[in-house]
Amino acid sequence: MHAMREAMAAVRRAPLLTALSAAMVALALYVVGLFAVVTFNLHEALSRVEERVQVVAYMRDDARDAEIDLAREDLMEMEEVESIHHVSKDEALRVAREDLPEFEDLFAAMEVNPLPASLEIGLAPGFRTPDVTARIADRLSIYPFIEDVRYGEEWVDRLHLLQRIGALATTILGGAFAVVAALIIGTAIRIAIFARREEIHVMRLVGATNGFIRRPFLLEGALTGLMGGILASVLVFVSHALVSRAVFRLDWIPWEWVLLGIASGAFFGVLASAFAVRRYLREV
Repeated sequence: MHAMREAMAAVRRAPLLTALSAAMVALALYVVGLFAVVTFNLHEALSRVEERVQVVAYMRDDARDAEIDLAREDLMEMEEVESIHHVSKDEALRVAREDLPEFEDLFAAMEVNPLPASLEIGLAPGFRTPDVTARIADRLSIYPFIEDVRYGEEWVDRLHLLQRIGALATTILGGAFAVVAALIIGTAIRIAIFARREEIHVMRLVGATNGFIRRPFLLEGALTGLMGGILASVLVFVSHALVSRAVFRLDWIPWEWVLLGIASGAFFGVLASAFAVRRYLREV
């Protein structure tokens, strides 16, 4: 209770310094928050594209229903396969007319439907990689009623490359932003402690233990970091709303990330305070 009262009293005695420290914490976490929004939206965009990865097997016109059913049962036993959709010749022509209305005259003039029936194999999450799609394509090629197999090899390879680049960039830039945020937060807290160095010196003269001196500063650092984290979350939310309204729609990050960011502010505040007080106590 004493530590809490002292921490609150310190905030009331120097509201401007506390506000400055909280603002510096908020600025650091704000940059991290913006990066989190960009990273989350990039991941979601790539995930939506990845959901469209599928293997298409075009069948011969003389393919029998029994052969198709047997192949479907065989493929559905594979853990990599999530769904199989049989597209008939008539359905393929209907889809082509919807997707290519500029060729409607050509379609109407055709006496025979030239489009083949096909099997569209959807892959389960976690298996939409170049290796898996190639393996499924090879598996389909062994069926005698399959005439051709397509899965957009170059497109899948590029998607996988983009995902790896995104993951690497997230790790490197996210780590760099986190380090910069920690340094800014640590500097802000150390400024606050330096402003109260005489108070610490007096407490040491009257026999206060290091733990007794340290606890109020740790709580003050936690409060400052907590306020900075909340302010940063508000700023990120406002920026997200403005961009979504004026430029293009962005998905909001999970609320668990927001809570983690606020908790990180409090944690860095405690950590920076502990380091600064320990360093100062060794000097007095």
